[in-house]
Amino acid sequence: MLPSSIHILDPTMSSVPNQSSCRNTESFSLDPDFVASYAETKPPFGFNGLGEIVYRRTYSRLKVDGTREQWFETIERVVNGTFRRQQEWADRNMLGWDACDAQRKAQTMYDKIFTMKFLPPGRGLWAMGSPLTEERRLFAALNNCAFVSTSKMWDNIDGARPSKPFVFLMDAAMLGVGVGFDTRGAQAAHAQNILVGNPHSAHARTVTFTVPDSREGWVESTGLLIDSYLAYEHVNYEFDYSQVRAAGLPIKGFGGVTSGPEPLRELHQLIRHALDKHIGQPLSVTAIVDLMNLIGKCVVSGNVRRTAEIAFGDPHDPEYIDLKNYDVNPHRAAFGWTSNNSVFATVGMDYSDVSRRVQKNGEPGFQWMENARRYGRMGEENTRDTRVEGANPCNEQCLESYELCCLVETFPANHDSLDDYFETLESALLYAKTVTLLPTHWPETNRVMLRNRRIGTSVSGVAQFITRHGLNELRTWLDAAYARVQEIDSHISELFCVPKSVKTTSVKPSGTVSLLAGATPGMHYPESRFCIRRVRVSKNSDILPALEEAGYFIEDDVVDKSSMVVEIPVDHGEGVRGLRDVSMWEQLALAALLQKYWSDNQVSCTITFDPASEGPQLNNALDYYQYQLKGVSFLPRIDYGAYPQMPYEAIDEATYNKMARNIKSESQLHLVRDSEKKDAEAERFCSNDSCTI
Repeated sequence: MLPSSIHILDPTMSSVPNQSSCRNTESFSLDPDFVASYAETKPPFGFNGLGEIVYRRTYSRLKVDGTREQWFETIERVVNGTFRRQQEWADRNMLGWDACDAQRKAQTMYDKIFTMKFLPPGRGLWAMGSPLTEERRLFAALNNCAFVSTSKMWDNIDGARPSKPFVFLMDAAMLGVGVGFDTRGAQAAHAQNILVGNPHSAHARTVTFTVPDSREGWVESTGLLIDSYLAYEHVNYEFDYSQVRAAGLPIKGFGGVTSGPEPLRELHQLIRHALDKHIGQPLSVTAIVDLMNLIGKCVVSGNVRRTAEIAFGDPHDPEYIDLKNYDVNPHRAAFGWTSNNSVFATVGMDYSDVSRRVQKNGEPGFQWMENARRYGRMGEENTRDTRVEGANPCNEQCLESYELCCLVETFPANHDSLDDYFETLESALLYAKTVTLLPTHWPETNRVMLRNRRIGTSVSGVAQFITRHGLNELRTWLDAAYARVQEIDSHISELFCVPKSVKTTSVKPSGTVSLLAGATPGMHYPESRFCIRRVRVSKNSDILPALEEAGYFIEDDVVDKSSMVVEIPVDHGEGVRGLRDVSMWEQLALAALLQKYWSDNQVSCTITFDPASEGPQLNNALDYYQYQLKGVSFLPRIDYGAYPQMPYEAIDEATYNKMARNIKSESQLHLVRDSEKKDAEAERFCSNDSCTI
């Protein structure tokens, strides 16, 4: 058992913080001497420098002096931000604040992140401790994912308008949070005979709304337009876009440049077109998904760059199942790609029809809500989470409507012993639990999160761990670590005087975060043990000369003339198999093992299969694994051929060795001060290309 006060740092293994850093101050800061001791240390970025290049591009923020952060400075910002939020919580609730104990924990968390034992989500690496949270207090941006149900959109709860689920998705997506949604609002509209109104009628009055030049302005205008059809206000809105900044200007907070008003203007036009067709009829399943997808397309066009959506519908509803059949729905070809589509499967259902569709294009995915509500880890009944209604876009978190979740990523393969991993879990949970203390600007979200305190402690590098230590050792570690997670959660909850988390563990698909650590993403095997990863780097970046000096192959970008493309040879590890050597059945078995011994939330598993040899077995696979999983998606293995500067290219060992020999082992890239004025562009949402648009 852990001691009653969680001392993450073992005093026998590290010096006690100096007395100056133990003084109670209004705002917590790591001991500057401690931070300075890491300044010249080369970080253990993974994959022959790929991790560091991704870090520089994605998470290294501009500092006040105009230069970009280095890794040791990014961690300082993140850890300081984390402990300042804890200090605020303790002060606001008059719980007392032990500055010396906080310094110990903070220094341990710092070291665990620096050495890639665990990492906060990409959202946290980029936003925690930045002006986005320190000044603007946009704490929702620290969360990876969310879910919203349309089932109660007509109920006028607390004065909420029918547009509420749509504007929530838009607001969250513009903050970089991936959102899942369902189509139940259509069934409710039909059951209650609620018809789409006509804002163009003779009785409607015309109102001009000047769109403010802000995220809030875009969201509000979209909500007003949707409600003009769904709330029977008899108002016909016209929009004045004159206040929206022109295209090409820097976006404060999230990086990138402005798009101008055109994406919003197009969204408004397309919403009108979609709803005009339904005037005098109940809102349809197609209309709900169309509106959500059109919003997603606008967010992408608006230079948030990428977002993530997942739709959930009835597996027996032909209208829903055919949404991505563009012969049936040709109008959706322009925006249907903006969500992955899954079904609310029921245990025992007939999978034959949907499995034939999966065999063709990989959709729909499957979500078994009865398993999500009934179980924590599969086989362990849990009655605390019966109100979940859906899941996030990558399907590793079962969520209530309007609920958000923060995910942290641990790397068991980067640890020498189980005890070492236990210590890492203490820091990882402390970060995630801290994020649950922070309010969002959505009251309905706060009401759920204050009650649930849901977190997702994830594992990545699973394929590497199995290759080095075997499947049984993985099972042993995860089972023991899960028990330790529950102890840690109990003590942190007592420390903060909050409820224990309703669920604590998951397996996320990962993305750029696992690249930093040189880990395979989540439970997934790589396409090939050896590959070339290509990364775009701005021609203005100060790291380009260092990359060239280090021996990387660099060439002009064939798409973006302002960038260069860097080729990095990657070896995922001795003995790690490529996906072609891992059958569909083995992938499913691994997902089931992780759902049984580790994840009490869900396991994000995109099962790659051969359409010819394994496609006909999908129906049988779903029959067996519906009792062992909460969600699953499939991806047919299709060879799309080669094209210039592919981001990922499988290579053989000889090619890898030839490329690797050209790279100097003592690269000084970590010492380069990058003065490029363009801020890093944050990774958004629960990451992984299979989840994003």
